[in-house]
This record gives sequence, structure tokens and C-alpha cells, in this order.
Amino acid sequence: MKENLPQLRSRMSSAHTANTLGVTGGMGSGKTIVCGFLAELGAEIFAADQVARQLMEQPGDVRRSVERTFGPRSYRSDGQLDREWLAARVFGAAEDLAKLNAIVHPAVRDAFDQVKLSCRAPLLVHEAALIYEAGLEHRLDAVAVVTAPEDVRIRRVRQRDGLTARQVLQRMAHQLPQAELECRADVVVDNSVGKQRLRSKALRLFELAISARPLCRATFRNCRRL
Repeated sequence: MKENLPQLRSRMSSAHTANTLGVTGGMGSGKTIVCGFLAELGAEIFAADQVARQLMEQPGDVRRSVERTFGPRSYRSDGQLDREWLAARVFGAAEDLAKLNAIVHPAVRDAFDQVKLSCRAPLLVHEAALIYEAGLEHRLDAVAVVTAPEDVRIRRVRQRDGLTARQVLQRMAHQLPQAELECRADVVVDNSVGKQRLRSKALRLFELAISARPLCRATFRNCRRL
């Protein structure tokens, strides 16, 4: 008899070791919305980009390295990271972006490993913009890629961040093309539909992700696109 969702959640959480699912996608794809739905269903979300910002702002090795590499201009007079200044610098120079990633990515990986040790949810989701670019897919059980048409993504980012189309495209150029992300994904979540349909897709993704022990690429062999 097929188990219902509450039964699956209970059985998987009792095992103490959460399945790990990466959720990524290009800027404006809607990965954070998908993760929000997964959280409602009982997943624990590790928001890597948010963790990275916290690590850069709080006292510690990451902040010291950022200041040493990019200078005191990296932080405003109130001590907060000057995100606009730093973004303009690193997205305008590949070498600077590589330096920033070399500082931040290892610290974020360590933070994720700590969360994984204490996670009691049936599913631990690693939400990040650069899962493949950072080589994180090998540290996760499977990866879902959220997609949307490029013009839609550009419009969403412009509305969200107040950027010009040129600025959005400049930042997108530092991410893998969506077509390549789709090819590398274990499962693709198409976000060219309405929010309610996206919620249904997130539910199906959650069901699949907690149904297998362990979760792996083969889990999605019959359902590679949602």
C-alpha cells in the first residue's frame, strides 16, 4: 500500500539522517519560492547565499579575508557589507569574483556540514545559485534545477533588485547557461507556470526526495522534469 505524505515524513525523520537535495537555478528562476514551498512541507532549508552574507558581515575569518582582499571600502561606516560596491567590483572582474568565491565557498560548505549533522527534518535542502559552479553537487544526494524563460528571469531580477537589464545580464554571465543546468540536473522544475502549479510541482519534488533512502539520481529516472 502506498504511504501518504505524513507517513513518509514520519518514517524518514525517524532515521535521523536527512536526504540532501540541492536546489539551484539562474537568477530570477524562482528557486527561493520553490524552497519556500519545500519548507512548508517539512524540509529544512540551508540558504547558502544568505549564509554567505552573514559570514561576510559577522566578525571572523571570512570578514577579515574580505577586508584584506578588497579593502575597507567593502564595508560601510555602520559596519555592514557594502553589497552594491562589492557586487559592482566582482561582477566586473572575473579575477575578483574568483577571489571572493575562494574566501566564501569553503566557509559556506563547512556551515552546511554542521547543519547536516544536526538536521532532524526528513529533507535538507541546500539552496544556492552556484551549486555546479562551486562543485557542490558531489556533496549532495541529488540536485534540482529551477528554470524559467530568460526574459521572465530578467524582469523578475530588475523588479526585485532595481538593476538595469545590462547589469542583470552581466551577472547572469557568471552562471552556467540554463540549458547546461538542465542537462546536468537530476530533476528540472519548470517555473514558467503559475504559482499554484509551481506549488504542486514542489509537493511532487518533496515526495520524490523523501521516498528514497538514500536519495540519488536514479530516484528521478522516471520523472526528470516537473
